[in-house]
Amino acid sequence: MNNLLSIVTFMPAIAALILAIFLRGEDAAAQRNAKWVALIATALTFLVSLFILAGFNSADTGFQMVEERSWLLGMKYKMGVDGISVLFVLLTTFMMPLTIWASWGVNKRVKEYMIAFLLLETLMLGVFMALDLVLFYLFFEAGLIPMFLIIGIWGGANRVYASFKFFLYTFLGSVLMLVAMVAMFTDAGTTDIPTLMMHDFSSTDFSLLGIHVVGGMQTLMFVAFFASFAVKMPMWPVHTWLPDAHVQAPTAGSVVLAAILLKMGGYGFLRFSIPMFPVGADVMTPLILWMSVIAIVYTSLVALVQEDMKKLIAYSSVAHMGYVTMGIFSMNQQGVDGAIFQMISHGFISGALFLCVGVIYDRMHTREISAYGGLVNRMPAYAMIFLFFTMSNVGLPGTSGFVGEFLTLMGIFQVNTWVALVATSGVIFSAAYALFLYRRVVMGDLIKESLKSIKDLSPREKWIFTPLVAMTILLGVYPALVTDLIGPSVEALIAHHETALAAANRLGDTAAALATSH
Repeated sequence: MNNLLSIVTFMPAIAALILAIFLRGEDAAAQRNAKWVALIATALTFLVSLFILAGFNSADTGFQMVEERSWLLGMKYKMGVDGISVLFVLLTTFMMPLTIWASWGVNKRVKEYMIAFLLLETLMLGVFMALDLVLFYLFFEAGLIPMFLIIGIWGGANRVYASFKFFLYTFLGSVLMLVAMVAMFTDAGTTDIPTLMMHDFSSTDFSLLGIHVVGGMQTLMFVAFFASFAVKMPMWPVHTWLPDAHVQAPTAGSVVLAAILLKMGGYGFLRFSIPMFPVGADVMTPLILWMSVIAIVYTSLVALVQEDMKKLIAYSSVAHMGYVTMGIFSMNQQGVDGAIFQMISHGFISGALFLCVGVIYDRMHTREISAYGGLVNRMPAYAMIFLFFTMSNVGLPGTSGFVGEFLTLMGIFQVNTWVALVATSGVIFSAAYALFLYRRVVMGDLIKESLKSIKDLSPREKWIFTPLVAMTILLGVYPALVTDLIGPSVEALIAHHETALAAANRLGDTAAALATSH
């Protein structure tokens, strides 16, 4: 199928268009129809995306299923996937039907709600498949708009503040990236991402406003891209928008935010920062490793004192993304494999944890930890599911959470033992805050009168959790499903990085020798 990637990308947008044009009214029937159209569209998108996996050759480290046609002002519409991006495409299409199904209780402006999520899916898929710089930027930035509306319209009491904070942080972070993209086009004469990955941007040192810039233009462009991707991850200290966004977002918004949107930052590092600016990446790596470690320890400690369940899990996400950036910038096979694995695993686990919070929030309309206790007495199925994902989040062997953390720690240990030592403490902290949350919410006697009539998981809720449990166990006991798929592409990325660094070092040595001779 020649246009498979475009079909997968735009199927949700077409469904959104159908809803916008043909669905009228806010009665119960119209709301039900909107939900079913969105669910069927996202489910079909997932099924069609499986053909991408079926036709993907993991031994081929280049871009596959490439679609290319002329677009606007000489720019190109170009889409493709490789071993790094294909799993993020599948993660997105896998999570979206579950997210829509989890929104079955929404009864406010349902048509618009479903349209926002369908458009968001198209824009997220576009980010992972775009092979043109301008096309990537359009998808990357346009994705802010549906999420801004989801938080601002269907969020909690403080939703307007949280939505503007989310938008401003992530948008302002991307302004520098846009400047760097213009500089890249000026230097390379193209916006084609595969060509730019092979282009040799200047790494000659120079002085800027009296500051000596090691790595020259590469370092400046790396920092510009880093500003955008670090906010998106989010990395410490630009993470403060995330807890507010999670707390105010509806349950489905939190699931998409944690499971997919955060992964765009890590994907950006792997697609742009490391292959395009290897010298800049090398210069900035020590700082990024320590920023990652601070994120792991600091946000874990902050999570320990939270009284809001969503905020605690949000800080947990920041800590887990610290392992991701640490693994990516270890720049060895285990570290990068572990970082990608951790992102995929975190998509399932964090999404499920936010769904767990949503289940009891729908019943009690509060996220305060102190409002609960003893739920195991009334909700045994819920208690079991919540325990499973709590232990997965901690990194219990046999779950996907363990594999990602173990691989990233193995990778970083080869690079910096001090960073590895401090980062390992995060495993202990994560066990502390996760089990502390579980004990206070689920265990103990059921003494609060308001909880004595609370109902256990409905059949719909059980079906939503089932595929998430299955994937968490499957990847935990058989991680080769991921590592075999990404391994060759990661190996090629590392080899390209090392070759580019060696070439830049030789060039630098030659320049120094010439300067000395004169």
